[in-house]
Amino acid sequence: MSGEEKPTSFTTGNTAQEKGFDYVPECYVVSPSKASSQAHVPTIDMAPLRKTGSQRSLAIKELGDACRRRGFFQVVNHGISQSILDEVLAVASGFFDLPAREKLKFKSSDVYKPVRYATSLKDGVDKVQFWRIFLKHYAHPLEAWIDSWPDNPPHYREKMGKYCAEVRKLALELMGTIIESLAISPNHLSQKIEDGMQVIAVNCYPPCPEPDTALGLPPHSDYTCLTIVLQNSTGLEILDTEDGNWITVPEIHGTLLVHVGDHFEVLSNGVYKSVVHRATLNSERTRISIASLHSLGMDDKMGTAKEVVDEENPKRYKESSFRDFLDFLATDDIGDGKRFIDTLRI
Repeated sequence: MSGEEKPTSFTTGNTAQEKGFDYVPECYVVSPSKASSQAHVPTIDMAPLRKTGSQRSLAIKELGDACRRRGFFQVVNHGISQSILDEVLAVASGFFDLPAREKLKFKSSDVYKPVRYATSLKDGVDKVQFWRIFLKHYAHPLEAWIDSWPDNPPHYREKMGKYCAEVRKLALELMGTIIESLAISPNHLSQKIEDGMQVIAVNCYPPCPEPDTALGLPPHSDYTCLTIVLQNSTGLEILDTEDGNWITVPEIHGTLLVHVGDHFEVLSNGVYKSVVHRATLNSERTRISIASLHSLGMDDKMGTAKEVVDEENPKRYKESSFRDFLDFLATDDIGDGKRFIDTLRI
């Protein structure tokens, strides 16, 4: 675009990442610090968690340690077949390969909309833009939402629906075990979790001509109880809270990545950490990630469990709901470093 006046802001359908610009516009430039190392990611094997006795007890302790130290781990022996993982990544990639007119049918900057295609956190409003394209849609109950999803590519609903059902079963199992690891009575939460929200964020990070100058997503934590991520290549980085450095999460074929979210940090009164993470870029290939975000229902409030509060450890957080997070997202700019969890601290 030499010799032409370069645009300074973009809306969905006309962004640099959608149009394949050969430069990074000024509004994308954040010059992030580089990761210092590759993360040693705790591995949680689901097989012993599904047994009884000492094997299970040890596995629950390892799960609790991972939630306490990093708020992040990877899961193996999760029970979701490799063919389901491969097929859902393929239809996700296929959606972003569609002609623009097909994708723009779902264009919306309304954060409350249950199905939307967009590029910015808040289209046309954010001061800083990020090199990402995404499709978000609600996924539970599946039968209530699947007909509102894209029907192109032809097998999108079938393959994505199959994955959503499987990953939700895994999420329910993990959430129940995490609550157990805190020695919290599940009675008041089990039905709310069973009836809770599942939101799917299908993310596309196209090749960036200057990947060291921009980000796919800024540093943030998820509002959820738990987020499960499937990715086709590296690009996810997590913040090491012990030294303040960013570390790269390796992509290991067949594993799923799990983030502890804000609502479990609140439930545990800060014992378990909501992991701060970001999405970085590369100049060679398109990265696809599928995040399955699990929380209580839209208006169900997550508060701190009474079992983790005493005189020495007073309650540290206000209760909140998924709708409270959407209200925050609609009015605050997470690109400026604001986190939902910070609004909940007492």
